[in-house]
Amino acid sequence: MAKVPDVLSAAAPAALTAASGLVGGYGVARWSGRRELGGAVLAVAGAGAAAQWRRTAGPAAAAALTGLYVAAFGGSHPLAKRIGAWPSVLAVTGVVTAASTAATVLAARKR
Repeated sequence: MAKVPDVLSAAAPAALTAASGLVGGYGVARWSGRRELGGAVLAVAGAGAAAQWRRTAGPAAAAALTGLYVAAFGGSHPLAKRIGAWPSVLAVTGVVTAASTAATVLAARKR
C-alpha cells in the first residue's frame, strides 16, 4: 500500500507562524499600548514564516506570501474602520493562512 503524504501537517507550521504574527502582533500592541512591540512580534513571525515558505514552497511562493503578509497587515487598518479592529485582524489572518496552506500543499504535491 502506498504511503499518502500528510501535506496538511507540513503546511501547518508556516500558516500558524504567519497567523501568530498577525494576531499576536495586534494583541501585543493593543494590550501593551506600545505599537513598536506589536511590530516586533509581526516582523519576527513574518521572517520565520518567510523562511518556512521558502523551504516548503520555494522562493517565488515565499516572496508572494511575504508580500501578502505585509499587505494584510497594511490592509487591516482601513478594514478596521469598517468592521472593527479584531474582526479585521481575524479576516486578514484567515486570508493569509488559507493562501499559505494552499501554496504549501500545491508545492508538496508537485514533489
